[in-house]
Amino acid sequence: MKASMFDDDFVVQSNRIIYTASSFAKANTIHLQETGELKALKPHTSYRENLDSYLFFFVLKGSGNVHFKEKDYFLSEGDCAFLDCRQPYFHRTNADDLWQLKWAHFYGSNMNGIYNKYLQRGGLPCFTSQSPQKYRELLEELYNIAASDLYVRDMKIYEKLTALLSLLMEESWNPTVHSTSGHKHSKCEIQAVKDYIDQRYTEKISLNALARTFYINKFHLTRVFKMNYGISINNYIQQLRITQAKHLLRFSALSIQIIAQKCGIDDANYFSRMFKKIEGVSPGEFRRMWKRN
Repeated sequence: MKASMFDDDFVVQSNRIIYTASSFAKANTIHLQETGELKALKPHTSYRENLDSYLFFFVLKGSGNVHFKEKDYFLSEGDCAFLDCRQPYFHRTNADDLWQLKWAHFYGSNMNGIYNKYLQRGGLPCFTSQSPQKYRELLEELYNIAASDLYVRDMKIYEKLTALLSLLMEESWNPTVHSTSGHKHSKCEIQAVKDYIDQRYTEKISLNALARTFYINKFHLTRVFKMNYGISINNYIQQLRITQAKHLLRFSALSIQIIAQKCGIDDANYFSRMFKKIEGVSPGEFRRMWKRN
């Protein structure tokens, strides 16, 4: 439903779409609940709590405040808010500088995990964006799709919401939130560790050796690597080895023993157990499933 209206006793003028996703979209995707743009006409405060929704909004003009998890944030033109609406919050426009906002409410069964990952990476409920135009364009595209009669509208909406979340994740990296004195390392340094692993994963790589090579405390390295890439160093090495193994199983006639060794694992039995745990089938079964005729 699309509506252009005055809301809340004429305190705002809004152009919004209240959207009802299909049952398929609600069960399987991150889906839209509402999107639009509003212009404050007079000072007002909006309260929410216990709402199964996540809110992203972008300040087009003016300024205001957000109160979330017992903290107050000041926002002005180009700033953003990303809030878990299950938690109590309120936002209010500045009386001397009435704001204009673009927003989207959305939800999905996996949003709790996504939002927690956003916070773990250093993402903030309110922040100044380095790419304000990208957020503005995404919200405009989202509104236009919701207003359309596309048959694949729900999937197109999902695509844009995923792009929005990806952009939020890209901008959420903030290592100073998690770093302690004496243990601050840039994203480039952590990327260097990842590049090193990418090139040498078929060799024996220990956490202690990585720490010595890059002059980083091993506990800090473990924490920052997982915070940045969403996976532990050991699991990342394991992932690389399994991916290489799948390639060799599909496109070579090498034995399981040789493939294990080429992936950096000397024990073929251990390799087979690890492969089955991750892929759900043994290396031999995987090879038969993907064998070309």
